[in-house]
Amino acid sequence: MFKINRTEDSKLTSWYFGTDRKLLGCVLILILLSIVFVVSAGSIKAEHLGQPWYYFLMKSIPFYLTGLLLLFGTSFLNKKQVLLLAGINLLFGLALLPITVIAPHEINNSARFVSFGGFNIMPADVMKPGFIIMTAYFLSRMKEAYGDNIFFNKEAWNPKTWLSWTYYLPAFAIIVAIIFNHPDFGTSVLYLGVFTAMIFIAGLPWRLVPILAGPAALMGVVAFMTFGHVHRRIMAFLTGTGDTYQVDYSTESIRNGGLMGAGDEAFVKQYLPDVHTDFIFAAIAEDLGAIMACGLLVLLFFVLRRLIITATNARDRFVLYATGGAAALFGIQICFNMMTTLNIFAPKGMTLPFISYGGSSLLAYCLLFGMILAIVREDKWK
Repeated sequence: MFKINRTEDSKLTSWYFGTDRKLLGCVLILILLSIVFVVSAGSIKAEHLGQPWYYFLMKSIPFYLTGLLLLFGTSFLNKKQVLLLAGINLLFGLALLPITVIAPHEINNSARFVSFGGFNIMPADVMKPGFIIMTAYFLSRMKEAYGDNIFFNKEAWNPKTWLSWTYYLPAFAIIVAIIFNHPDFGTSVLYLGVFTAMIFIAGLPWRLVPILAGPAALMGVVAFMTFGHVHRRIMAFLTGTGDTYQVDYSTESIRNGGLMGAGDEAFVKQYLPDVHTDFIFAAIAEDLGAIMACGLLVLLFFVLRRLIITATNARDRFVLYATGGAAALFGIQICFNMMTTLNIFAPKGMTLPFISYGGSSLLAYCLLFGMILAIVREDKWK
């Protein structure tokens, strides 16, 4: 039987022994489960569209293949290559983001997409890996230049150098404002939450963390007052009246699944319009039951725990900030999706990482986790 010898000096050997194989294995299992669940939940949506049951599977196969290539290919890179790729990814997303203002491609009354090469791309999703990696690099360089006190050091706010909060914060505010204006309240809060987590890891004092809740609260008030769909969803959640059919069918679908799953009797999910995307967990619970659905949650939280442990064990500050940012993104998005599915909070239209149907989200997470695997492997061998 062929066995890799650790003494062999090859790139493959270094990758095999240095890569976090537990994290990689869990991600591969999630992708495999996603294929199964997209077939199950997507067949219902395909039927509504008058398409064959495998319609969404065929549409997603190119994304799965590309995602796997990104995941494995990126995991072989070194830190400099990861930074270069992250910079390209961020610039690509930033180049597409203004198009959502000038000539947006609307889907479900949301102008968050760009039609590119026959595909609908969501720039806010695509640029998440680049945003996290480049923000981590920015924070690590700030620490090197100005010491641990990067928030109150006057030099860190000096506009005469590009390595300054004076340039980063306005650029970040513009990005969040564009995403918020799509309208996409959920994703704008997601970006703000990830940024808050990363600067807190970088040493932001506890007493200042609540201050960052101010912009999120302000966005919430503006969204409630100006975005009709946000107003309706929040009022429906608070009063239990109005347009609650999505969350009603979501919770009913979960109940119908019981502990072991409804099997052929899983009929409630057919009434969910976003059963293959935002509410895919409800379809999983109805098809396979609460036990299997909880097993999926355990797997998702194992990945989150692995990211957190990896971040705390990092030697390089850059790896700490990047892995911490990835953990924040992954964890917050899971919470948003589950709160919507279980009717704990008003619907936000957030996909379940790696599981929900959606090319932009899948590719972004594969790219991000490939980058994390790469920089963690290099950090481990320092």
